[in-house]
Amino acid sequence: MKNNEPYVGIHNDRYGGMTDIGRIIRDAWAFGLIPESETCEGWQAGGIENLWEKVQQTWDQYGFSVHNFPEELLQKYLCIQEEAIARAKALGWNPDRDLEDE
Repeated sequence: MKNNEPYVGIHNDRYGGMTDIGRIIRDAWAFGLIPESETCEGWQAGGIENLWEKVQQTWDQYGFSVHNFPEELLQKYLCIQEEAIARAKALGWNPDRDLEDE
């Protein structure tokens, strides 16, 4: 997010959200912190930061490892990630070429 501009929303973000903010949103969906229909479009930096803190707290409960997820959460998390990867690749994302920090 640049110059205090509101966030563009995960689906309008680079390659459908293959960014740090996109990862926060996908994790928040998986953890049930926000509904999967929430794209965070129009959110200010403070709202994204608050969401990130909640996501971090939830990851902490699982020792920051998907291996500690209960089966239902693991399946939801993997489904969200697989859909995001498929969408990103359809938009031209190349993980070998486009790995860079936002």
